[in-house]
Amino acid sequence: MATITPTRTSGTTETRTHDDVLTSVAARRTLAGLRLATGFIFLWAFLDKTFGLGYSTPSENAWINGGAPSQGFLNSPAVVGPFQGFFQGIASPVTDVLFMLGMLGVGAAVMLGIGTRVAAVAGTAIMLMMWAAEWPLQSGSTNPLVDYHIVYALALILVAFAAGGDTWGLGRWWKSLPVVQKNRWLV
Repeated sequence: MATITPTRTSGTTETRTHDDVLTSVAARRTLAGLRLATGFIFLWAFLDKTFGLGYSTPSENAWINGGAPSQGFLNSPAVVGPFQGFFQGIASPVTDVLFMLGMLGVGAAVMLGIGTRVAAVAGTAIMLMMWAAEWPLQSGSTNPLVDYHIVYALALILVAFAAGGDTWGLGRWWKSLPVVQKNRWLV
């Protein structure tokens, strides 16, 4: 599978589209489904932690009720390993805001199919930090290297490189905007 890269011809820049990368309609639709599911994971985390919908966050711990989403996690027994002190040391209202903005931004961008490169970088950074905080490289973990954090990061990267926002998303429109044409990193 080829990656989406700008190509230069006669002084112009052409962007390869989703159709150029994935020639099968079924593959494009499957990738769109993966994009929507992955985006919803991030968006759901934002919604549940903001409003305390009772799944992973009870209503009394909701962000709108004074809960501290990242502080609650960073100071929990789930954070183990050699970076435990670091992660507990950064737990603050600032990390709550950054975490929640990250969940909302990544979730919305991926679900809409816009800015998937930026969302992939941000989402991968979030997932790698959470992976390091939970430190699966210890006895008793389900898998010491590849857990759901890594799978979500890989899904984000695939969506970004394969133009996953073009099918059932706003990716084609987004890429046609003048600001995105001038700043290709926004694709």
